[in-house]
Amino acid sequence: MIAIDTASGPVLEVGGSELSYQPGNGSSDGRSAARRALIVTGVAVAVVVFALALWKLKVVIALLFMAVTIAAAMRPSVDWLTARRVPRSIGVLLHYLLLIGLLALFLSFVVPQLITQVENALAATKGHHGSGVKGQILNAIQKRLQHLPSADKLLHPALSIGQTAFEILIAIVFTFASAAYWLFERDQAIDLITSLIPRPKRKKVRDTWYLIDMKLGAFVRGQLLLIALVASVASFGFWLVGEPYFLLVGIAVGLLEIVPVVGPLVAVVLAAGAGLTDSWHIAAYAAGILVAIRLIEDYLITPRVLGGAVGLSPLVVLVSVSATGILLGPFYVLIAIPIASLLVTLIDVILRDLDPAEADTPTVLFPAKDSET
Repeated sequence: MIAIDTASGPVLEVGGSELSYQPGNGSSDGRSAARRALIVTGVAVAVVVFALALWKLKVVIALLFMAVTIAAAMRPSVDWLTARRVPRSIGVLLHYLLLIGLLALFLSFVVPQLITQVENALAATKGHHGSGVKGQILNAIQKRLQHLPSADKLLHPALSIGQTAFEILIAIVFTFASAAYWLFERDQAIDLITSLIPRPKRKKVRDTWYLIDMKLGAFVRGQLLLIALVASVASFGFWLVGEPYFLLVGIAVGLLEIVPVVGPLVAVVLAAGAGLTDSWHIAAYAAGILVAIRLIEDYLITPRVLGGAVGLSPLVVLVSVSATGILLGPFYVLIAIPIASLLVTLIDVILRDLDPAEADTPTVLFPAKDSET
């Protein structure tokens, strides 16, 4: 027997007991499940859209990250000038003028010598083997060198040629302009971000930010110093022993310092191979010069000048550079080590409870002072 009660819903009497049914419970649970499914789907779609947007904007993000890294490298010297009553804007301008001047000297004196050496190497290659692998490599190098702007065009950007050159120029201007703005506005940005998090965590976030900034700056200064030192010493040593294309090989050896472990090995093979085009004695001398440079670098320069700059093991650096090059492309290798350093620092602070205020601050050319302020 079923008795209908409009207040409580239908009631079924079975053997003197009543079983009541509430029709509202099932529909309420269904609506709740549908709402949860809608929220989860919306979040998933938003994550996918955000990831796609980041992927499409990866060039801009990479340029901004490079700008932050450049600003971190310049900050100690700009602060040093500011302490001596030089306005910060003038200090940044002096850094950029110095960079332009060094690049103009490179284009005026080094590039012509490189072109001459490559042309000589091409002539020798065509005389012996025609268009082999070596000839193709040298042809590609010669083509790139001849398309570099001259010092006059560097000082007068209006004379730049080609759409690609214009895009590269825009990217360079964007990066260095962003670096200048970040030098002036970093502290305000940190204040804004820390104001959005609970007060007890603000100091730790600020100290972590400063530690990352100091590591990035030390890495850039250290790498530039190392590349310039190795390229100069190697080129001079190659010239002394009569290494063919000594300037070209020396600069290549310096640039290969960016890649740990593999870079120095490739440099030895490159120098020895160039020396073998003349004689095995020169190849042995060139390889010996690089071994001596490596020993001096490992035992004197790296521990005292570059030690602790990023706090990464060679294996981590090698994996980071390789993974970045494979996933994103050769251009992004430039920011692989800074990104790895950033992630390792965050892991140390978040998971290993490292106190960023007490962490060793890297010092390359200029002492780091952010942790003391």
